[in-house]
Amino acid sequence: MRIRATVAAVSGALALSALAVPVSQASSPSLAPTGADAVPVISKTVVNSGKPIVLGTTATKKVTVSVTASHASGIQDALSYIWKGRDSNPNLYGFGFHPDGETANCKAANATTSTCTLTITVDPGYLWNADAKSWRVYAAAWGKDGNFTEKDTFSSVRFQRLSKLDVNASPEPVKKGGTLTVTGKLSRANWETGTYKGYATQDVKLQFRKKSSSTYTTVKTVKGSSTGTLKTTVKAVEDGYWRWSFAGTASTPAVNATGDFVDVR
Repeated sequence: MRIRATVAAVSGALALSALAVPVSQASSPSLAPTGADAVPVISKTVVNSGKPIVLGTTATKKVTVSVTASHASGIQDALSYIWKGRDSNPNLYGFGFHPDGETANCKAANATTSTCTLTITVDPGYLWNADAKSWRVYAAAWGKDGNFTEKDTFSSVRFQRLSKLDVNASPEPVKKGGTLTVTGKLSRANWETGTYKGYATQDVKLQFRKKSSSTYTTVKTVKGSSTGTLKTTVKAVEDGYWRWSFAGTASTPAVNATGDFVDVR
């Protein structure tokens, strides 16, 4: 059953309002910046090791986010969350995924600079298929003297729908010089139904690897059907493995099928 509902979307937007300052820090009056040149400086954020966040249909994923910041007094804490919205102010028009804990794990590189790490649990049950796009990354940091800085959109991270690809080459075994029929299907996560659905009309490479080799070579490129199915024929020359290979798109990651071995006699 879908987790998403209108109330869930509204709650998500309200949740971002509460996230502007963590609970553990919200009661401290010293958090407001006292001057433009006195606040910490955020130099970098890294989400999911710099890779897109790829999600299947049901499983949640824990994503690591780090914030690197500097201040003359040192860095005591940081905050980051992933959000989308139609305004630069997420507290008004945003929905996002926030950290699992209230404080970050900060490791000092020197007296002034630290990298603070948080963990965010991302749940595909709250996503529409159209959410496979670039999301904004909020970042904030607190100096040890209490000065604070934040940026609603410091960087971005891409969400992608997990892809799957299978292959079958037949007949097996096959006579040398005979015709092999290679079939398969390219599919990807449908976040709105919680199932995998064929990825229509995509170019997919048919590749072959000799039994004695560790390298695949592209034989031809085939366009999938409206349901993601793939089919072509090739001449059987020698023993080896056949697979389909998809290069990926902005919304869907690259994927290779597990090679299907064919004995040529």
